[in-house]
Amino acid sequence: MFRGEGIRLKGFNNLTKVVSFNLYDFFVARTDSERRSYVEWIDEEFSASRITKILRGIAEIIDAEVLSVSSTDYEPQGASSLVLMSDLGHKRDQEAEEEEEIASVEPPRPSVGAHLSKSHLCAHTYPDWTDPKGICSFRVDIDIATCGTIVPLRALDFMFESFESDIVIIDYVVRGFTRDASGRRVYMDHTVRSIRDFISPDIVAQYLCEDLVLQNENIWQTKMMRRRLEPAEYFPEEADPAAPDNIRALEDVRREMAGIFYGWPG
Repeated sequence: MFRGEGIRLKGFNNLTKVVSFNLYDFFVARTDSERRSYVEWIDEEFSASRITKILRGIAEIIDAEVLSVSSTDYEPQGASSLVLMSDLGHKRDQEAEEEEEIASVEPPRPSVGAHLSKSHLCAHTYPDWTDPKGICSFRVDIDIATCGTIVPLRALDFMFESFESDIVIIDYVVRGFTRDASGRRVYMDHTVRSIRDFISPDIVAQYLCEDLVLQNENIWQTKMMRRRLEPAEYFPEEADPAAPDNIRALEDVRREMAGIFYGWPG
């Protein structure tokens, strides 16, 4: 499914595949002390080194070799990481094809070109604790840009597992082209009906999902909003989620989520 669905990839391939994974997580922190604790937790839990570790995990899942890393923690808050990578799978595919050509006397099958020169991963974090009602949010943007045979959608489950995500917006765009054995242009080397098909059903079941599919343009988007909120996860440990003011605060969280999901103004 991920390497041309059985079509042999060989030689030229400049298909560029880009995944943009944008998530939001929410928390209620109304006092100065609660806000400080929230920001300190975010700074520690999602520091540049932790974000880089997640990006390295993505690279491993999509079968890419990390070439270099650049990361930084910002003042007062936030972090970024950039990982340059190359395709390990391409090298193994070439070796396997050479062995097959030596061992087989059958005519070669039609093939689609495959060559990866460079790719990258980047992540940026955006904590916000300034809402007057105390609805704090933590946003992460992860972009995976690859060329050649890599299909970055393979890493989606890992990204969900790496973060708490109330809202997720995923965009996938494929550009460029490769050529088959007869020289005809090929604009897609794998099948995508919906981004959801690349996410575990157990994860998808937790979210309300909406798809945008422009199949002829090789553009897909899936928006996801968590269906059920566990009250205790949105308040400090000492808070009573069942208290009337916290019940109202949780409704504010729901409205904030819906506003982002549907694009309502603040």
